[in-house]
Amino acid sequence: MDLSAIDPVILIASLMVASTPILLAATGELIVEKSGVLNLGVEGMMITGAICGFAASVQTSSPALGFLAAMIGGAALSMIFGLLTQVLMSNQVATGLALTLFGLGLSALIGQGYAGMKPPPTRPLDLGVLSDLPVIGKIVFSHDAMVYVSLALVALVWAFLRYTRAGLILRAVGESHEAAHALGYKVVRIRLMAIGFGGAMAGLGGAYLSLIRVPQWTEGMTAGAGWIALALVVFASWRPWRLLLGAYLFGGITVLQLNLQAAGVAVPAEFLSATPYLITILVLVLMSADRSRAALHAPADLGKTFHASS
Repeated sequence: MDLSAIDPVILIASLMVASTPILLAATGELIVEKSGVLNLGVEGMMITGAICGFAASVQTSSPALGFLAAMIGGAALSMIFGLLTQVLMSNQVATGLALTLFGLGLSALIGQGYAGMKPPPTRPLDLGVLSDLPVIGKIVFSHDAMVYVSLALVALVWAFLRYTRAGLILRAVGESHEAAHALGYKVVRIRLMAIGFGGAMAGLGGAYLSLIRVPQWTEGMTAGAGWIALALVVFASWRPWRLLLGAYLFGGITVLQLNLQAAGVAVPAEFLSATPYLITILVLVLMSADRSRAALHAPADLGKTFHASS
């Protein structure tokens, strides 16, 4: 066992990369849940975005078009969920689970011809003198554009929910869709837009996995990242900046366990691999112990079906 081989600077820089796909997906799900909709299909939308982005990137040799295709693929899948739950009024939990299974199967079908291929590389941004700064340059200014996009999205979502009229309307729909409907707001339309945004962000997170984090296509490569994104929204008490903290916590644990395995720590590799998920479950259990605190921040109408006749 050689713990001296673990470089703290590289460890912290790596956690930002490891956290990005989960942060993107969780940011989208935060908006969805703020509208009062519970979409458990994040895993399915992420894996669909991963293969759509990978396929488009390979075919066009453009990572940018790959990310765009991933957003379209994730949003399209989310619209199936939106149609079923908001128009046909199916159960949100059952439909979300079905969406995950559908996404996993669809991605496996589309990805059959892409196994073993490599996408075009996505280069880190050249930030000049900032990248050359000691320690801080390697940690903060040595990443690809999507890392900074994910951070910007958290800030924009926070500002949107806190300071804009549209954000206020979205939160009103999530708190009481009947009251929002009585005030003349189009509840179904607002929720569908939120669902579409959530799907696009999940797809973007999936594409980050297949194009940058693990630049290849592997069936089931999201490996539960969508479920972690769902858990992080609860962990964050539906607050954007806490979401960032939770994503970086999970990313840090993920990177740390990989480094511990490489250092030869005398702990079974399977246990180390499960550590991030175990800690996520532990944190959720501890938070759920104070149910009044959790309920205080959850949208009041989360998971409830809106009936226009009401």
